[in-house]
Order: sequence, then structure tokens, then C-alpha cells
Amino acid sequence: MPGTGEAGAPGVDPERLWLRTDRPRKGRKPAHSRETITAAAVALADAEGLEAVTIRRVAAAVGAGAMSLYSYAPDKETLLELMVDHVTGELPTAHAPTGDWRADLKEIARLQRAHMLRHPWLPAALTVRRTPGPHTLAFLERALAVLRPTGLDGAAKLEVFAQLTAFVAGHVGHEIAQAAVSAAPERAAAELRYLTAVAGDGRHPELAEALAAPGRPLTPEATFTRFLDRLVDGLDSA
Repeated sequence: MPGTGEAGAPGVDPERLWLRTDRPRKGRKPAHSRETITAAAVALADAEGLEAVTIRRVAAAVGAGAMSLYSYAPDKETLLELMVDHVTGELPTAHAPTGDWRADLKEIARLQRAHMLRHPWLPAALTVRRTPGPHTLAFLERALAVLRPTGLDGAAKLEVFAQLTAFVAGHVGHEIAQAAVSAAPERAAAELRYLTAVAGDGRHPELAEALAAPGRPLTPEATFTRFLDRLVDGLDSA
């Protein structure tokens, strides 16, 4: 019986997933490949969200029976591993570091943000620990090379990359949620009225002071840049 089905497996064996290539079976040539199945799952997630991705929906998208897909992805957890690494292949990895590790690290974060905005399901998928596949490892290699001038040890460099990715994923998730609010003006107006009332009730002086401070540019790009600068520029003591 394949994995644990849509409920997810207790864990994915990285050796089985990434070190064993798709070997052709004896007899008739397979009608599908891991690549085409993963691409179909990604297209489904891009169009309808992560919750829409099931083995049955993906099988229907490629014109196959669900049981025939289990040899490629025995459960949804494995399929998500494949999807994350598949889209990570879109990120450029050949750029040599400039030597300015802060600027290079910020560029990596901007690439990640644009990438996650193209695939809005990705931040949620990354909240679960994933086994790095070949594309993910290639991008990690680029990030570690960028961090070489910092003098950080290997463990610290891995932590910095994990922290940066978590920041970008969290920010993009918030950015997507805020865009949904902005698309509903009545909801945004209600939130503003609520915060104004709370700030004026006398019980939240710190909040009142913060809201009364001069405003800053609130475009998604400007907000992301401010947060990113604070994060990266504070890494000297990492």
C-alpha cells in the first residue's frame, strides 16, 4: 500500500527520493515521468492553492489513474518535496559573489521574495521541514559562497541562510494576506477605525505613540527593504 496517502507520510527518505533516479521499468515505457507529474502539481498549486493538490487531482491533470502515480510520489508529503525543489530550480545559481556579502545576501532575499510571490503556496510549504533536493542544494551553495567573507563557521552560515529564508517566507505570507485585505476596502477601513479607537482609549499609550509617529513608505517593496536591511545589517554578531 503506497505511503499513507493524502494524510502524509511519517517522513520522506532523502536517499530514496533524491539519490535514486527514475529507472525505466522492464516492459512498456512509462507514460509519465516524475518531472511531468511534479510540473502538473505545481501548476495546480499556482492556480488553486496548496490545498487543491492531491494525488487524485494531479493524476487527473496528467490523464492518469491515481494508482499509477504512487510509484513516483507515494504520498502528498513526497509530492510537496518534489514541488518545492522543482520551483527552486527557477532561482539563478551561477552568479559569482561580488565580495560585498551584505549586498549579495540582500539580493538572494529579493530573489526569494520574487520567487515566492510567483508561487504563493511556497511560504506555507516551507513551514514544514523539507529535505533539500538538487536545485535547493545548488541555491544553498550560492548562499554559502556569499557568506564566506563573513568568517562565520559552517553551522552559523547555515543558520543565517535558514533565518533569511524564514524571514522572506514569513514576510511574503503576510504580504499576500495584506494584499487580500487591500482588495476589500471596507475591511481595511474597519481595521483602521478599530486601531484608531484602541489607540485613543487611554489604555494603550505605547501603541498611540507608535501610530502617531511619522509614516514611512508602505509599498510592499519599501517595507520589505526596510525589514531586510535591519536583518542583514545586524548579522555581524551572528
